[in-house]
Amino acid sequence: MNQKWLHGLPVVLLLVVLLFGYGTRTDSAFDAWKQQFRQVAINKGIHADNVDRALRGLSPDKKVLRLEAHQPEFTKSVWEYLETAASPERIAKGQAFLHDYAPLLSRIHAQYGVQPEYLLSVWGLESNFGNHTGRYSIVRSLATLAYAGEPARREFWQAQLISALRIVQNGDMPPISMQGSWAGAIGHTQFIPTTFEAYAVDFDGDGKRDLVNSIPDALASTANYLANSGWERDQPWGFEVRLPANFDWSQADVDFWLPLNIWGKIAGVTAVHGQVLDSSTSNAFVLLPAGHRGPAFLALRNFDAILKYNNAQNYALAVGYLGDRIQGKPPLSATWPTEELPLSHAQKSELQSLLTMAGYSTEGVDGKLGPNTRSALRRWQQEAGFPADGYATLQQLDVLRQRVAAKTAN
Repeated sequence: MNQKWLHGLPVVLLLVVLLFGYGTRTDSAFDAWKQQFRQVAINKGIHADNVDRALRGLSPDKKVLRLEAHQPEFTKSVWEYLETAASPERIAKGQAFLHDYAPLLSRIHAQYGVQPEYLLSVWGLESNFGNHTGRYSIVRSLATLAYAGEPARREFWQAQLISALRIVQNGDMPPISMQGSWAGAIGHTQFIPTTFEAYAVDFDGDGKRDLVNSIPDALASTANYLANSGWERDQPWGFEVRLPANFDWSQADVDFWLPLNIWGKIAGVTAVHGQVLDSSTSNAFVLLPAGHRGPAFLALRNFDAILKYNNAQNYALAVGYLGDRIQGKPPLSATWPTEELPLSHAQKSELQSLLTMAGYSTEGVDGKLGPNTRSALRRWQQEAGFPADGYATLQQLDVLRQRVAAKTAN
């Protein structure tokens, strides 16, 4: 706006321009989207008056779009992440709640088979035991993302919005309680709306599934979700182990599962804190969250169940470790390679590009070290003389740069 023109306006008119000229300007494209969505929602069973009530006066939340577009790059090392996730304060709070909510947790455990410590761990990680559930309007956030979010995910966000409207329509939660994260996650344990519909339970018996105002509903719903994700009743998620000096690092792979007794008898793996491996036929894989220089774990089926909740290995490890510490188990025995800096998103993308150029295709470049990238990295590590643990380091990235440059020059 031209500043000289502003200076010529009467004070009252200037205030009107500043207050109303920008804040309430209609977005015709968003209005058109709301009309289109209205019909879609009605076709999905949402009553017309409920849709109209939800959309009336609704405008896009630009902060939500900024957060989606500029999410902070995750460059924390696994040990830094665990230090925060399983801080002494969080462990102490979890242990206090283990006592305070003992009768409730016992009933949930009896019904779903999920040990109380791990429910408290999820609660602690997702919302710091209910202290940070989010203050964004679920409906506004999801409408914003369905309208103007990343194009590839707009259908997903629209499905979440319809689900959120159905939650209100069914009377589980009043509109005023539909507040949460900027991405639409609800309540103490941060369920997205479709997960809420599929797995939320009314555990306090009031006829509603309320994950914001009812701790019994929130914790029981989390247990129900984990149970339906394959949680094995009363079994561990995993435990710390020691690997023999001659261990085949290529066997430390999420797709390489063996019975515990085979890991113990043939592979020479031993438990750090006295778990007996030789007598168990439960399947597990070797997890090396910081490569061959950091702690090693045998991860069981319950680790997989936690991944269904949040498909990030660091998250699943944090849930397991925090739960162990709440239970009173000792801290990790092995030390982390704390001098090793984690790769940034850009460096991970570069690694993927270089691996592909070197003949080890990662099936795309996205800055995420998923199964395809780890598989490609293992093959290159083996050829380059590094332990094939699938863990990328800055040193290896530098070697890969030099080799690809030399290959290109020739």
